Amino acid sequence: MTGNTIKRPAHLRWGFIGIVAAGGVFGALARYGLGLVIPAPGAWPLPTLIINLTGALALGALLEGLSRRGPDVGNRRVLRLALGTGFLGAYTTYSTLALDTVHLIMGGSSSGAAWYVGLSVVGGALATTAGIALGAWHHQRTRRAADGRAS
Repeated sequence: MTGNTIKRPAHLRWGFIGIVAAGGVFGALARYGLGLVIPAPGAWPLPTLIINLTGALALGALLEGLSRRGPDVGNRRVLRLALGTGFLGAYTTYSTLALDTVHLIMGGSSSGAAWYVGLSVVGGALATTAGIALGAWHHQRTRRAADGRAS
């Protein structure tokens, strides 16, 4: 090779792996902590539902905001990996959603399980859409403010 270096993809770079892992530690701790303080009325998995919906909202806002600021390089990539893949990837928990659904069914609450899955899926899509709208609104607001200062 004459002066050319081959860059490894992001998922094979130790620095990026470390960034995702660090974000994941904090996301898992946040999920655990919220799971302890949010009540589960009648053993209904409200904590997991709230965690997943807030995670979907935050991920939509984060990715929309980052994408509107430019290409996925430099600090934007680090933020996406640390907060999106790491923190929010560990914060949201669809494996627990599946386990909670099984527990509801096995506990004789098939209708509760259906509501839980429906609210999780439809609510997650709506929360993500709201997050995208929020990210777009925030970007436009900060852009207008910056344009006003430039005048």
